[in-house]
Amino acid sequence: MTHQQIVWGEDLPVWAILLTVALLSSYLVFALHDVRAKTHRRLWLVVTEMLSLLLLAAVLLRPVVITATSVEVGARVAVLIDGSRRLQIPSGSGARTDAAKHAMRQLESHFRGTRLSFYEFGHGALRPLSRSDDVQRADREIDRSGQSDLTAALERLENQVGERPAAVVVVSDGRFARPGADAERGSLALPSALHGAVLHTVDIGGRALPDASVLALGTSGAAVAHQTLTVDVVVGCFGGLSCGRVPIVLREHKRGTEPSVLASGEVEFSAERTAKLSLEVTLERAGTRVIEVGITPPAGDAVPENDTRMLTLQVVRDRLRLLHVAGRPTYDVRALRNWLKSDSSVDLVSFFILRTDSDDANADEETELALIPFPVDELFDEHLPSFDAVILGDIDAERYRLSRYLGNLARYVEQGGGLILIGGPSAFAGGAYASSPIERVLPVALTNSERPFDTVDFNPRLTAAGRDAAMLVPLRNVLGDALPSMPGANSFGVPRGRAVVLWEHPSRRVLPIKTGGAPGAMPVLAVSEVGDGRVVALGVDGTHRLAFSAEAVSTGGRAFGALWDGLLGWVIRDPRFESTHGEIVGECVASVPIRARISLGSKTTGDLSVEIERLDGATNGRSFRRVQVKDERSLDIELGTFSAGAYSALVRLGEEPAARFDFACEAGGTAWADTRPDSTRLQQLARANRGMSVAFGSVDSLPVPTATLVHGSRQARPLVAVWLLAALAACCLAVNWLLRRSGGLA
Repeated sequence: MTHQQIVWGEDLPVWAILLTVALLSSYLVFALHDVRAKTHRRLWLVVTEMLSLLLLAAVLLRPVVITATSVEVGARVAVLIDGSRRLQIPSGSGARTDAAKHAMRQLESHFRGTRLSFYEFGHGALRPLSRSDDVQRADREIDRSGQSDLTAALERLENQVGERPAAVVVVSDGRFARPGADAERGSLALPSALHGAVLHTVDIGGRALPDASVLALGTSGAAVAHQTLTVDVVVGCFGGLSCGRVPIVLREHKRGTEPSVLASGEVEFSAERTAKLSLEVTLERAGTRVIEVGITPPAGDAVPENDTRMLTLQVVRDRLRLLHVAGRPTYDVRALRNWLKSDSSVDLVSFFILRTDSDDANADEETELALIPFPVDELFDEHLPSFDAVILGDIDAERYRLSRYLGNLARYVEQGGGLILIGGPSAFAGGAYASSPIERVLPVALTNSERPFDTVDFNPRLTAAGRDAAMLVPLRNVLGDALPSMPGANSFGVPRGRAVVLWEHPSRRVLPIKTGGAPGAMPVLAVSEVGDGRVVALGVDGTHRLAFSAEAVSTGGRAFGALWDGLLGWVIRDPRFESTHGEIVGECVASVPIRARISLGSKTTGDLSVEIERLDGATNGRSFRRVQVKDERSLDIELGTFSAGAYSALVRLGEEPAARFDFACEAGGTAWADTRPDSTRLQQLARANRGMSVAFGSVDSLPVPTATLVHGSRQARPLVAVWLLAALAACCLAVNWLLRRSGGLA
């Protein structure tokens, strides 16, 4: 579009224009005086004076002709597409993602004359979508966020550099994290920088599905081991589904075993569409525990993905419960028992000075094995799960009738308990542990050797794993890498499974499992993860030399506490003695890529591996990742996708003992907990911002913003050349002067 206009000189200041008008006005007054002159040339005088006046005005104001071309530019329209996983909920014949794609095509057609910008919003950033390409793949883009925060999305749109949109169109099912359903009207308004825009909403939620779901989970109070914890379960029943009574079951997932039932109950629905049930549970183990809460939905439930939810709890201890059993009161047994008793946070049950069948103590052979009554059946059959760790010190299982309970101890470890076995002449192979049920959880193989215990003094040697292990850092801070002499060692075989050897014998060798291999150093201190628990095998009974001996004088005996603080802390999963710490970033949902954040300890360089397996032992959930770490304190690792369930991740840096963290993936997650759309919220948003709320099939009824006129090019040229105007003005003034002179007026 081209148009022209005549304007006065654009470079003249206002004061110059006013001065010109004043001077010309004075000249006009003078010219009007000649109208009353008595001369026959009066008419020509007035004509020449008016011409001079006009020509002088033209010379001073310099009129120009402006030729401009302009175009109509469509208004900017920002379309915000809800990026929550909730859009994958079924809706009619497809999912809400199908409705979102259909709405995007409709918007692209309806607002063809505007400048459309498509964005996906979720819980975090506002992600741009390039119009036609991403319309076809909107379902993949939408499948990123667990929640939809519209308030944050509008704030990010406000902070963008450039032209503000004339209209904002929100495509969603209306169930936002912000603004929530109970938000006040003021929080529904657009941010201040977008106040000139209108906000329209497109409802793609459809009708509410018949659905019974676990809406929310929570706990009353802190999760403390061995103490009762109340778990609050909120169940919803929507979409016209008839629920009546709905059973609820709580299960705990443990590594290597099937989930165990913790509690169960029922909720009853009447007029209300939500119901709450509080169940009491007791968790025996500290650390990360995974609880599964499931309901048995009534017939007609359309969304089974939200019938089961996962609750991950960080269980802490108020006190440490330990069982310490020893065969005889040696220096080592006494030193450890006194050290444990000195800690007021430890509840210690300790037994030693046991008798054998050959001792005549005038006591019942079946029940009294100690100088005080030893409730062996109660401890190893009934109360064993209540202990955080069990310490067996130089005790002969056969002579002291513990053989029948070794299977219980093995199951105790596999179900999450901690076990420390301390060496001596009557320990390990010398105490009838070889070929017993407990051998399957030991970190080293046992052999029926003729010499189960070597009485030759030696100095244990740190392995590479021992130098890196966090559990030995306190000891190394006191002693360095040089370990004191020990009075003999138990005969150990090769490490088993994933065991890690921390100390080794400087001279004794063992053959590897595969025949034909070169012999390796015999383990002295080895640790391993077994099932849900941990085991420490210490093949010496001379750690008391770290507390009182000639070698302990220089350290004030502090090395003894440093060693046992680390070993006991590791076996009960004290975070201080874990080499690494891991956690899942955000929420884990089935078939959605997740990543883990790994924090490193003192060692920050090496080969980091993350091995993941299902807690129930299913092979289809295994995964392995390996990365190189170079002087990093923390890093994020992409783990891939997983199916719904509970998982355990073993993280190992170099030769360090593996650290573990558990996590759970849900089928639907938080986004699918409540499947109902909220069309009322969309209508309130539109009304608060002068817009309209329509269904996804009625996009054509939305008003199209008016286009803006934008000038493309502009040219300016003088209407008449200034020199010509000045010459004509001079001529008119000359003629006027001659007329005035001939008329006797000059």
